[in-house]
Amino acid sequence: MEIKFDKAYLQELYETGIATDKKHRFQPDIVMRYQARIRTLERVSKTEDLRTFHSLRYEKLRGDKAGLESIRVNDKYRIEFKTTQVLSETVVTVCNILELSNHYK
Repeated sequence: MEIKFDKAYLQELYETGIATDKKHRFQPDIVMRYQARIRTLERVSKTEDLRTFHSLRYEKLRGDKAGLESIRVNDKYRIEFKTTQVLSETVVTVCNILELSNHYK
């Protein structure tokens, strides 16, 4: 799969491990797991293959987040993304890394 990033800080986190934007700084272990999850997205041929990795807890989101999918970085964070089909290739656009405790407040 081809990976694209919706926001610049998401690409910076993946490529360099540090976001220049102070608002989007994460602990080193979260960044390492984020990078590993993006590499996992690159390796699979279709998003349904993510279901075989139980620790990712892949799901299609509903409600106001309909159209997005997510995988877990750990118990506290998840990566939200959307997939599109371009010719015969699946393109994943990473939209957000979200702390779940803030999401449910």
